[in-house]
Amino acid sequence: MSERTQRQAGAHNPGRILFRRLFAINGLVFTVGTLVLALSPATVSSPVLLTEVPVLTMGLAVILAANALLLRTSLAPLDALTALMQRVDLLHPCDRLSSGGNRDLAYLIDTFNSMLDRLEAERSASSAHALAAQEGERRRIARELHDEIGQSLTVVLLSLKHAADRAPQELREELRAVQESVRASLDEVGQVARRLRPGVLEDLGLQSALNALSSDFSQSSGVPVTRRIEADLPSLSEDVELVLYRIAQEGLTNAARHARASSVELSLTVRPGVLELRITDDGRGGVRQDGAGIRGMRERALLIGAQLTVISPQDGGTDVRLTVPVADTERRAS
Repeated sequence: MSERTQRQAGAHNPGRILFRRLFAINGLVFTVGTLVLALSPATVSSPVLLTEVPVLTMGLAVILAANALLLRTSLAPLDALTALMQRVDLLHPCDRLSSGGNRDLAYLIDTFNSMLDRLEAERSASSAHALAAQEGERRRIARELHDEIGQSLTVVLLSLKHAADRAPQELREELRAVQESVRASLDEVGQVARRLRPGVLEDLGLQSALNALSSDFSQSSGVPVTRRIEADLPSLSEDVELVLYRIAQEGLTNAARHARASSVELSLTVRPGVLELRITDDGRGGVRQDGAGIRGMRERALLIGAQLTVISPQDGGTDVRLTVPVADTERRAS
């Protein structure tokens, strides 16, 4: 660190600034008290008379009250700063403390706010790398499921069909049953691969991907999904579309797995400057703490500058809303 940087750091040292402030406050209080005592007609006898005790007590009380008031005013931002430290969560950004014109602790508050900015930026960057690696791993597993396991099951299915056609009548029914089991396994492998890698999102777009996701979810879970997806959406980047798809996927999964819902509504609507994805269910509700799924959704939302809100009252139902800021221009038809 250069000598100039050291001087600048020393000039803005919160500890020195606070010490000087407290020293000045106490010095001012005792100076004023001394001047009042020196200029007032009051005198103190030696020894102190009983009639002088109330005057001294009152003077001491005034000095202590003035000192306490000035110190409390000067140190008040420390309480707010402590409360912010206790509740800060990098998944809930924009929680900052205003210096409020307090020159004594303004540098400390600004430094803490800057630290939060750096931490949020670093977390967003690390989350982006982690999620990108996760998506890459999903694509790799989906490709292996489709190209290797899927093809192997297809070969087994064809072999069983050929064997069933040539088998005696007493074995043919058993081979047909095994053939159906293999076909069901092949369908399950295909569903898993589609969940891992939404190829329809890349090929046909967001609307078709959400429709396919809702259909697959209803078929696998037995929970009906009411869809309300606008056809005319703003032009979205691949990252935004992928985040919307993954949050919708996680929201539907939570509705069936945790909320135990009997019906779900999925909507994607456009308002001026805002694109809103909403997943509502009629499940148990009462979500008070973010689980791994919700925290994962919040991390994805931060990557595209969106805001995720989860409303889950005790009397039932959960409402998940993702609000994405978008431009009103460049709208495209599906």
